[in-house]
Amino acid sequence: MNQKNSQVSRRKFIKTSTASAALAAATAAKADHHSSPVEKLRIGFIGLGVRNQMHLKSAMKLHNDTGSVEIAAVCDVFDRYRDEVVQKVYEGTKKKPKAVGDYRDIINDDSIDAVVIATPDHWHARQTLDALAAGKHVYCEKPMTHTVEESLEVYKAWKASGLVMQVGVQSTQLPVWQDARERINRGQLGKVVQFQTEIFRNTAMGQWRYYKLTEDMTPKNIDWNMFLGTELGLAPKIPFDRAKFAQWRCYWQFGSGMFTDLFVHRMTAMLAATGLRFPGRVSGSGGIMLEYDGRNVPDVATVVADYHEGVQGFVTGTMVSQETPIKQTIRGHHGSFVFGVGDGFTGFDFVAERPQVTHNSKIKSERVEVGGAPDLHFAHFENFCQAVAEGKPEMVKCDPELGAAAMVTVKLGSEGYKRGKVYHFDPSTLTVSDGSADWASGWETMSAERASARHVPGWAAGETGSQLKPQDYQGLEGPWIDGVDPATRA
Repeated sequence: MNQKNSQVSRRKFIKTSTASAALAAATAAKADHHSSPVEKLRIGFIGLGVRNQMHLKSAMKLHNDTGSVEIAAVCDVFDRYRDEVVQKVYEGTKKKPKAVGDYRDIINDDSIDAVVIATPDHWHARQTLDALAAGKHVYCEKPMTHTVEESLEVYKAWKASGLVMQVGVQSTQLPVWQDARERINRGQLGKVVQFQTEIFRNTAMGQWRYYKLTEDMTPKNIDWNMFLGTELGLAPKIPFDRAKFAQWRCYWQFGSGMFTDLFVHRMTAMLAATGLRFPGRVSGSGGIMLEYDGRNVPDVATVVADYHEGVQGFVTGTMVSQETPIKQTIRGHHGSFVFGVGDGFTGFDFVAERPQVTHNSKIKSERVEVGGAPDLHFAHFENFCQAVAEGKPEMVKCDPELGAAAMVTVKLGSEGYKRGKVYHFDPSTLTVSDGSADWASGWETMSAERASARHVPGWAAGETGSQLKPQDYQGLEGPWIDGVDPATRA
């Protein structure tokens, strides 16, 4: 993705989207209808696979427990999915939602306040932008989009809209991330320098091949053209294929495999805990090292991201083992926070560095317990509904800024893997460029100038854990100019 190609794909995306140059104005104008507090939230569900089945369950619970939510409409390109969901909703709420095969029938329905999007990745941006332009609040499953360019378009459109948008990374509901964030800002870790995170899992049948193929998955029952979105420039025209429909995460046209389906979960959590957002430099590596089943996406991968705040982060994993994962960790000069593996945390460990390093014998290792969330999916969905009900976009735990930052990171990693390149990202202009020597030379210049350390956003601990104490003999350092010993200079 060199800068020229990035600009070309961006122009293509804007051209094919209904939310192009006038998106911000159109969104702001229509948002007035839906941005005020809502007593009963009428929701349309777009895409009725596994993810939206979970959200429908949460919506039915809120409908029955509080009456605050109504499942107004459901949409899918597969007629069986539509029929099954309509029946399930009727059994759960005694009301039948409208069932449609074209998501635009939901977008154009002014009686619907919000949409929940859980379609294949290549549809996320188009449907989100159309919903925002129509003044609807959005819950969009992760990854927020399919491409870097799309993620930035969605981020900008959301900022201009005043609407509520939640990105579906449910683990952001865990209180450990906010607690770690506050401790980092107070300086408990000292200068933060690195985080690591992971996803390791295994299956005898290949990742995402556990989504079953059935005989009734045919062009007669599935609107294949709508699934592809070829007319809108979303995917190339290809023959109908049950595997491409049900197991689309295995193919670059529709997803990015472990990069965007799995890595994005962990990266989002680390960004929430550290306060970091967009990266400065990203590289990616990996390969298809076991699952030779016709897939495009790798089963072993690593993304390394460097940040202008002086932090490096990496996410790594294999889809061929899960018994030997690494522990999710944030590292600083005075100590580290160790969370463990997975996303069911109720607390974490602070592991202190030696007092010979910190020069503070009061810094001790400790276990920090903050509690968990019994049902992350329900908590995340309820958080979205509450934010809409109160008209407060800032209430959500995973807004599009966080969603875009995580997506830019993992997607640049996947592009780096595919193209054998390193990318730079400029957070001030939201632009991508090819890697260069500038990144390394910038840090070398800071070192030569004895600059002060940079810190994560929100840092409030001054120079705590951010300065090294040089030995006396460093006074002998320096070039001998005209044969004069630098130690003898005044």
